[in-house]
Amino acid sequence: MAHFAFVSAPAAGHVNPTLPLVEELVRRGHRVSYATGPATADGAARAGATPVVLPSELPPDLDSRGEFTAEQLAVTLGYFLDDAEVSFPVLAAHFEADRPDAVCYDSVTFTGRVLANLLGVPEVALVPTFAENERFSATQVYLPPTFDHGHPDLVAAVERMGEFAAGFSFLDDPNLMFGHVAPLNVVFVPRSFQLSADTFDERFRFVGPSLGSWQEAEEWSPRTDAPVLLISLGTVFTTRPDFYRACVEAFGDGPWEVVMSIGGLDPALLGPLPGNVTAHARVPQVAVLRHASAFVSHAGMNSVMESLYHGVPFVAVPQIPEQRAVAARAAELGVGVTLEDQTPEGLRAAVSAASANRAAVAAMRDVVRSAGGARAAADAVEGLVR
Repeated sequence: MAHFAFVSAPAAGHVNPTLPLVEELVRRGHRVSYATGPATADGAARAGATPVVLPSELPPDLDSRGEFTAEQLAVTLGYFLDDAEVSFPVLAAHFEADRPDAVCYDSVTFTGRVLANLLGVPEVALVPTFAENERFSATQVYLPPTFDHGHPDLVAAVERMGEFAAGFSFLDDPNLMFGHVAPLNVVFVPRSFQLSADTFDERFRFVGPSLGSWQEAEEWSPRTDAPVLLISLGTVFTTRPDFYRACVEAFGDGPWEVVMSIGGLDPALLGPLPGNVTAHARVPQVAVLRHASAFVSHAGMNSVMESLYHGVPFVAVPQIPEQRAVAARAAELGVGVTLEDQTPEGLRAAVSAASANRAAVAAMRDVVRSAGGARAAADAVEGLVR
């Protein structure tokens, strides 16, 4: 059996979509070592991988970033480089001593590709959101028209990245974050949801989302017979007390059983909650979605895919450009509604409009579930080491 190295930044939205694939590879008898930061190492272990804990942490100010600016992108590139400088030596030392047969890496975690090139083994890019190729770049969607590509901070960051890449003479392509297309790309989105899907060739396997056994095992039951409304802004963008208070005003004492996931936000900031509203630091999202009639979400791709997998109409409340692009694509396909008015009246109208999409969402549920999931992804990855 083969040994696969997985490499990812310690972000739930990047690690979680890969874990059903890890579980499937382990089920087939392969060995998986998963390199990520301490915040996500437990998830890798739960899926059956051996964690390789890297000194990697997410930037502390992610929830305050609303638009992509040149200064912000320069800071982001600096974070990736700072992280690479400390984490790559750990990666190289570990996997030179315990060589994998292939390296599967998150598409924004370029240290995984550097590792594959160092070891001379096949590489697989794992893509949790819209894929990119030589003809389509997400920057076409994410960056505003006023973006300053010549900003001195950004130019300096790109030059620093080039200097870092130049230190690795074995690299097959010096482009670390922009322009490189892996020989095999496993995309956890169905092809029909992908932007510019007709430009993607056989290097891209659009397998859609999958559920891990731990998600299938999680349980949650409604307290009443009322329809369930799930509200969550994900794991990062939770410091929005005004938004949650608007939700309480919109849906409190109404016909819904409202379940809010608020992360580390102090529940006291929401004031007294009506009897039909509960607030939690975390909820088992998949288990709640099994019972939900509607979902108010930040439109992270993972949450959108889970919502569509369960046929749940959703309202998108995007916080960053990537989420706005996901929300726009969902609206274009008729399976999501983007919240424009964050007043209680606007929230009620958006949930009503989303509920009217139920037939389109059910059709997309069938598409999502037939994309192949973890089994198709495992077939593709196994094909590299046979």
